[in-house]
Amino acid sequence: MRKTVFATAFAAIAAVPGLAVADGSPVTGNMAIVSDYRFRGISQTFVQPAIQGGIDYTHSSGFYVGNWDSNVSGISFVDGSLEMDLYGGFRFGAGPVGLDVGFLQYYYPNAKLNGVKYDTQEIYAAASWKWFTLKYSSTITDWFGVTAPGADSKGSGYIDLTASFEVAPKLTLVGHVGQQKVKNYSNLDYTDYKLGLSYDLSGWALGLAYIDTDASDPFYSMATDAAGDVKDLGKGTVVVSVSKSF
Repeated sequence: MRKTVFATAFAAIAAVPGLAVADGSPVTGNMAIVSDYRFRGISQTFVQPAIQGGIDYTHSSGFYVGNWDSNVSGISFVDGSLEMDLYGGFRFGAGPVGLDVGFLQYYYPNAKLNGVKYDTQEIYAAASWKWFTLKYSSTITDWFGVTAPGADSKGSGYIDLTASFEVAPKLTLVGHVGQQKVKNYSNLDYTDYKLGLSYDLSGWALGLAYIDTDASDPFYSMATDAAGDVKDLGKGTVVVSVSKSF
């Protein structure tokens, strides 16, 4: 599956005329290999590597659409092995502040939690100023399959603050803190943290980051098999990444 994700994403990027020909193209692509796919601090690959890729179209008006894919664990996402994100939005400026509003669909082919699909839809809004970006996302569907009669999870929210500072030529320090709130399921609430460095090596971004959470509910621990091998998916770890934008 990882090879399939890589090949599909690369083929999509390569098929777009002029994608990597000149700066300012409305179409861009990205590829990455990571030692662990962490989404809001929680491992999506059962603490295993992932291959990821995406493609975006941005109009001069600020309108944009895109797709981003990654392999995920069939243990965390039962019967699933692929995450496909489809999104669109609008970016614009308000003085020194950059604003971004949009819609995001998380799609997991064939994956279900107790018979309910993990597929989730969010709307989001973000504001950026100098080194800082503040973003809030809210689900307009149940939160990744979490629901029960009389207690759905629509309206769950995630707020995060990210800061990026160039501490030396081509070397960027990145800090992040986020808080996930799951409507009607406060036991699933948690905070995640990230501190990392990114180095630009001839157009390739080399990343090293420490990621941690205070997630404690058993929901964030998964067993691999009948033997009961369990991993804490929100436990602190170091993630290594190599990425490239086209």
